[in-house]
Amino acid sequence: MKVEELALQRKRFVHLSDEEWRWMLQQVEGRQRTHDKLPTFAQIEDWWYPVRLSCEQCSSEATARYKAAIIRQLGEKQDILIDLTGGYGVDTYFLSEQMAQAHYVERNEELCRIAQHNFQIANKPIHVHNTSAEDFLAQYPLAGSVSSDVKKEVVVYLDPARRDAHGGKVFRIEDCEPNIIKISPSLRAISNTILIKFSPMLDITSALQSLGNEWDVHVVALHNEVKEIIFVTGNNRIHAVNILHEGNDQFSFTRSEEKSALCAMADCICEYIYEPNAAIIKAGAFRLVSERYKLYKLDHNTHLYTADQLIEDFPGRVWKVIAQPIKNQRDIAALGIQRAAILTRNYPLTPEELRKKFKVQESDSHFLIGARIATKPTLIFAERIH
Repeated sequence: MKVEELALQRKRFVHLSDEEWRWMLQQVEGRQRTHDKLPTFAQIEDWWYPVRLSCEQCSSEATARYKAAIIRQLGEKQDILIDLTGGYGVDTYFLSEQMAQAHYVERNEELCRIAQHNFQIANKPIHVHNTSAEDFLAQYPLAGSVSSDVKKEVVVYLDPARRDAHGGKVFRIEDCEPNIIKISPSLRAISNTILIKFSPMLDITSALQSLGNEWDVHVVALHNEVKEIIFVTGNNRIHAVNILHEGNDQFSFTRSEEKSALCAMADCICEYIYEPNAAIIKAGAFRLVSERYKLYKLDHNTHLYTADQLIEDFPGRVWKVIAQPIKNQRDIAALGIQRAAILTRNYPLTPEELRKKFKVQESDSHFLIGARIATKPTLIFAERIH
């Protein structure tokens, strides 16, 4: 039963107090909303769920496991995890699997109560601290009875809140809570390994200017939708990762490699059209895609590429061109096009305007692709093959 339907049946549960009733609805809603996002938790009996906003804002299991994989790549098992912004505890739960000791820090008392219960029933030996990140750092190492002589084995993780005091969204790292810039000296004093989760809307270049360049950046997409951007103390490499059911697509580079890459420009449409996945686009690897895969970029401001060869392992979508250019309704009729998904990149008409103009139904396999090639708007009919 959906939680909306259950909420209308209060009279059936007169034995519950109003507080118990609200808690029950919260648990039903939380399980329903996060069943696919957090499948491991859905299998644990008596797992508790927080309010809707916390469920919506938390990491998915897939992205949390990716962050755990980052830690595994650091080498031998680390000693201590300190999650300074515990929240629902999703990241703490999965990151702690790599650690001998883990600390969950959260200023919200109710979230701490839920986390304490969940960690206990899941047999996770995670220490819960109901305090702010700043206060925990001020008391460190006493706050967790952690010896300061293990600096190199401590991993600090943060997911700064991206809302202001009025609930409005913020995107600059200086406006997040806690302020990473302000507490950075304290973080550096206790750990050489720091992971910070940021919004997918983050301006990566601006953030690196604020934090310094000694960071690796992981742009993490889930099924071609960018979910989060992870900064990890490192060597100034960028990793564009698209998490898929069958494995991950990963494209790694440095900003200097992108700047110096030779980007070949197209003067015509070849047999295949390529679009890099959303993580690569967000990471800004526009020139390097052309150089590494020997592709021609359609236009400086059109992030589509073309070539006569089929690249089987291309990290993104691939179409085989059927006809181009499509100029009018007569071309549509001559080709017998009745169904087509519509994709526009740097094109004067929107997908809605093109659909209305050509009166075609949706399709999963065939596309009308509107784009500029060498500054000229062009419409292409193609079949998706990857």
